[in-house]
Amino acid sequence: MNARREGLVAGHGFLHVMAFLLMSSTISAAPITFNTALAVGKGEYVLREQFVVVQSGHDPAGLNRDRRETAVVTALGYGLSGKWALFAAFPYRNIDLDLDREEQAISRQASGLGDLSLFARYTAYQHDAAGKTLRIAPFAGLKTPTGTHRKKDRYGLLAPSVQIGSGSWDPFAGVVLTYQTLQYQFDAQFSYRMNTEADGFEAGDIARLDGSLQYRLHPHKLSAGTPGFLYGVLEMNLIHQRKNKLNGSSDPDTGGTRLFLTPGIQYITRRWIIEGAVQLPVVQNLNGRTLKNDYILRTGFRINF
Repeated sequence: MNARREGLVAGHGFLHVMAFLLMSSTISAAPITFNTALAVGKGEYVLREQFVVVQSGHDPAGLNRDRRETAVVTALGYGLSGKWALFAAFPYRNIDLDLDREEQAISRQASGLGDLSLFARYTAYQHDAAGKTLRIAPFAGLKTPTGTHRKKDRYGLLAPSVQIGSGSWDPFAGVVLTYQTLQYQFDAQFSYRMNTEADGFEAGDIARLDGSLQYRLHPHKLSAGTPGFLYGVLEMNLIHQRKNKLNGSSDPDTGGTRLFLTPGIQYITRRWIIEGAVQLPVVQNLNGRTLKNDYILRTGFRINF
């Protein structure tokens, strides 16, 4: 923390609280469904573990399809400098798809390590003032084909929606904005992932627009002895995916636009955070017989070290 900010905060009598919330070397409030522009301290690490359940069971095709995915996502961030941070995210996925085929109920399943994502984030703009900060950080990375994507069962080759990996090298980029005060924090992100072809299959590109508001619920008054903070979280996730392609031809029963409203909660201490949220679909404008989401549940923790 620079001398100018120290003087301003000390004048208000809550230097300890300001340092707790805004210094890059401590944990702060953050979005649950996407990244933040707040820096990772130089030479420090942030470990984030999330348990994710994706339930989809509204089937317009009349096949009684029910898809449930559970995943444990491990993400590690490293502060390369005051402006640069490097990240890696690696999921372990378990996918179950139940459906009716020729009047017979069948189940298809796959599990294992998924595709590794690597990306870098740069703080391009930073403005600090008494009790608040504004950061803008572009990022870019690559999803690598580390997960199995040609798995078979007794019915043959699994569909792409059941495969653990994609088999493709998929670049992505975006920008995230964070505005943080002592009472609340707002984050917004735009990102785009260009999915490429592997073995004749190409998933549709994905564009996302995300927003998150984290508001401090407890304590109402700040003091130097505060051990932690309870935040209420409300997020919005607008996701558009283009149609998949198989051997160069578009699949009319894939792609579309989804809008999620995501309430959540976080408890934050100096070095760790626990959190939970549920993504509820409010709009699903999907193509053809695309399977609709019921909900996405996220719980997890972060540790700074």
